[in-house]
Amino acid sequence: MERQKVRRAEGEKLGETTDLPFKARVLLCVLCVAAMVSFVVMGCQKKEQTPAEHQRLQVITTLFPVYDFTRNVAGDKANITLLLPPGVEAHSFEPKPGDILRINSAGLLIYTGRYMEPWIENVLKGIDSKNLLVVDASRGITLRESGTDMDDHGHKERHGHGKLDPHIWLDVTNAQGMVDNILEGLSRKDPANRDYYTKNAEAYKAKLGEIDKKYRDTLSSCKQKVFIHGGHFAFGYLAKRYDLHYMAAYKGSPDAEPTPRRITELKKMLKTYDIKYIYYEELITPRVAEVVSKETGAVLLKIHGAHNVSKEEMDKGITFLSIMEDNLKSLQKGLGCP
Repeated sequence: MERQKVRRAEGEKLGETTDLPFKARVLLCVLCVAAMVSFVVMGCQKKEQTPAEHQRLQVITTLFPVYDFTRNVAGDKANITLLLPPGVEAHSFEPKPGDILRINSAGLLIYTGRYMEPWIENVLKGIDSKNLLVVDASRGITLRESGTDMDDHGHKERHGHGKLDPHIWLDVTNAQGMVDNILEGLSRKDPANRDYYTKNAEAYKAKLGEIDKKYRDTLSSCKQKVFIHGGHFAFGYLAKRYDLHYMAAYKGSPDAEPTPRRITELKKMLKTYDIKYIYYEELITPRVAEVVSKETGAVLLKIHGAHNVSKEEMDKGITFLSIMEDNLKSLQKGLGCP
């Protein structure tokens, strides 16, 4: 009997000592659950309080000039995406289904113009988004006829047959007009940041003005004014802006091939004007320029149309302004400018 009482007493004592930690654990669990609920509620409240205007605008751009102009105007207030993959030739690009989905989910689409992106109208017909604002960066800019250049007598000949030249960005004044159109689109889509965009646009247009002055000062006293290009007719606006005489191997797409007669004309022009250099363009195998160079001794020089850039150039942070700087150096060398 005594042993049973002792065991019972020990059991009651043991129950008392093990009961206390159990209650503590229950209390601790209750406190943890309460803390978690409070954290979730606070998180939800914080999410609800985030203003919609603070969410970054999603912008899709088509060609590199439009992409670079837009990121300079938008700054850190928008996410800017270049639809054209690095290294892809712009004239042969056709959007894929994934590109359509990206456009459909964006808030703003900015393109160069329907003559540069002939696929744009069909793409927009298939877009089902009430949220998307579409901006034509060429609006208000007068397009020149494509393929007007010098013949071997120094007169003008026309190969464009009424078609317009879409390479508007290579005239800096046109580039400034494109920036204005981009600014208007960003401001309409995101009016809360209008002043920010306006300030950035004015600063960037000033930089474009500086490069324009540099071109004028440099190219005004060159020994040579004739500029021969073994590629497609892309630099007509640049030549017109700086009073240069420009001759290209062919008009239209870079995939086209010049006629034997045209190649003969290029060689004759080089000889007639005692031109020592022939230019080739970016992302295109310079077959024509190489043939002419081999047969005439003219030295190859690169000139960048800025339609698109390679992956390596993109990774290095190339800009439209740096492309224009390099082009000026190339023209300065090829035209014999002091």
